[in-house]
Amino acid sequence: MQDSLQASLILQRLPDFGPATYWRLRDAFGDPANVLMQSPDKLQSFLKPAAAEALLDYQRQRHNSQVGRYLARDLAWLNEHPEVTLLNLDDTNYPGLLREIRRPPPLLFVLGDPACLSLPQVAIVGSRNPTPGGSDNAHQFARFLAGAGFTITSGLALGVDGAAHRGALAAQGKTIAVLGTGIDRVYPARHRQLAQDIIAAGGALVSEFPLDTRSNASNFPQRNRIISGLSCGTLVVEAAVQSGSLITARLALEQNREVFAIPGSIHNPLARGCHKLIRDGAKLVETGQDIVEELGALLGFQQAELDYTQSVTAVSQMQLDPAEARLLDAMGYDPVDVDTLAQRTTLDVGLIASQLIGLELKGVVSNTPIGYVRATA
Repeated sequence: MQDSLQASLILQRLPDFGPATYWRLRDAFGDPANVLMQSPDKLQSFLKPAAAEALLDYQRQRHNSQVGRYLARDLAWLNEHPEVTLLNLDDTNYPGLLREIRRPPPLLFVLGDPACLSLPQVAIVGSRNPTPGGSDNAHQFARFLAGAGFTITSGLALGVDGAAHRGALAAQGKTIAVLGTGIDRVYPARHRQLAQDIIAAGGALVSEFPLDTRSNASNFPQRNRIISGLSCGTLVVEAAVQSGSLITARLALEQNREVFAIPGSIHNPLARGCHKLIRDGAKLVETGQDIVEELGALLGFQQAELDYTQSVTAVSQMQLDPAEARLLDAMGYDPVDVDTLAQRTTLDVGLIASQLIGLELKGVVSNTPIGYVRATA
């Protein structure tokens, strides 16, 4: 292993040490290997006390120090897992767009194909608890964009993230999951199979955190800058006003990347974050084609006819009986219960219940935990 790569592993294992400290040291001393050769006096102003003490201990005891033992374990693990690639900033496989951001991650652990990190990417982010419509939108936008040639990047979380990864896979496209844990951990655990599917499809899992790092709320804003930093644009599907997805969008703007948002119902609290982004200048999008037209020109893509089939048959092409048509006219895209539909239509509750089943089978109505809504294409 290169001296600079191993030195970066050592620095990463210091307590109270993050990208900001790394970059201050790199600006002052250059190559990370050179940092390890500096005297404690020279490093004192750059490091917090715990980090300075740990580094001094390593300089004195090497492999017998705590950092030295961490290093030995890291090197052994990497040797046992050749499918994991370790990239530093000097590596030709380090993604160029990520290198452009302020204080890019010094190290990237990549499980999968590192080359996919340099492909044109769109980040798709949003709520961990989206509405059924939000989850469908994430899946369908990802499927469309992957079919158009973009790699889909997200965070492997529940909700919108998972739907976006699956949408890309459904289009036989590539997708990248940026983790808030070490590369040797998958969080949440229920997404282990999804993580394996991502790798099998030619995508990758990526982490800047040391091995064995557990999930921690403080890790996710740091992870989010990588999601946006890898991508040409970030799409926010559903997000509350106080949401980590809005942090990702803000980071994307700071990185001079495009931000897109899907509008929603004024009654949906998960649409308010998107509406705020749109008021602040994010591009309102209604279809994946809106994003392709924006980023395709930016990237010099040759626009081609996309082979994309809507998953829901147009209502206008269906044969609806009068009661079904009346019921559908009374229903919007906000959840509504049977009693409200009865008030709007004056139809019998029993008839409404049976008609709703028929509309569900035809794919034009969805039954959600909080009511019925018209299905979206």
